[in-house]
Amino acid sequence: MDSGAPVAIGGFEERIVATIDGLALYARDYPPLLPETGLPVICLHGLTRNSRDFEVIAPRIAALGRRVIAPDMRGRGQSANDPDPAHYVPAVYAQDVLKLMDALEISRAVFIGTSMGGLIMMVLATIAPDRIAASVLNDVGPRLSTAGIGRIASYVGRSQPVGSWDEAAEAVRSINASAYPERADDDAFWMTFARRTFRQRDDGQLETDYDPHIALAFADFDEDATPPDLTPLFQALSTKPVLSVRGGLSDILTPDAVAHMRAINPAIETATIENIGHAPALDEPEAWDAILDFLAKAE
Repeated sequence: MDSGAPVAIGGFEERIVATIDGLALYARDYPPLLPETGLPVICLHGLTRNSRDFEVIAPRIAALGRRVIAPDMRGRGQSANDPDPAHYVPAVYAQDVLKLMDALEISRAVFIGTSMGGLIMMVLATIAPDRIAASVLNDVGPRLSTAGIGRIASYVGRSQPVGSWDEAAEAVRSINASAYPERADDDAFWMTFARRTFRQRDDGQLETDYDPHIALAFADFDEDATPPDLTPLFQALSTKPVLSVRGGLSDILTPDAVAHMRAINPAIETATIENIGHAPALDEPEAWDAILDFLAKAE
């Protein structure tokens, strides 16, 4: 499998790397605008998302003089599905990220992780702390809200194919409108959302751009149980600079959870993006300003 020869397309190069168990892992590789100003930035998406989530901020960061890598995690986007759904867990994804870094000869990086991407970062911090120079946690932390997890469990893997992009846009609006109340009537916003999260099949139908088997991670979800406390993983991550970005309406990351992180690491930087739920796209002015300031101080 080719892990070295890039294919240039749309401002980024496409990379295909073999995971440790032989799956094809796809990534977008945005070259930095020279001269380089700091370490590469690796952007990790959320549970049902893919590298297209970063199609706005990745080129912006590259324009600052940093190489940007945005992979599709296994089972998403252009990466291969895993024949064993039990592998759809952060511990395996973290190993995939390390394999990707090795293939692209990246020894250390600044990380940006949205939701599941942040959990992957916390696992990375425990198994390979020297690979992380600094991190941005987007609407995620060591303590997650049961209500938010339950909402995600209610729809992941359950969407049906649709016949047009307009239907796809309405589908994502129906699920996510409460997280973006100021965009409820913004048809262009929802079409962009759909283009990032759906794919067209050979028969012309459109479906969500992930393996439905990722939903098996929620098979044992109990709305009356407290989610696992990942504080030890966050403690490993917080030995390096951390920026926490939270959607002001988030049902995943509560203000108390942010306060918990601050109690562990008083130096943590925080930003709240008002009138946004789970999760900020990071191109909101408040989020982007916080990231700009954070990167200016990062290696």
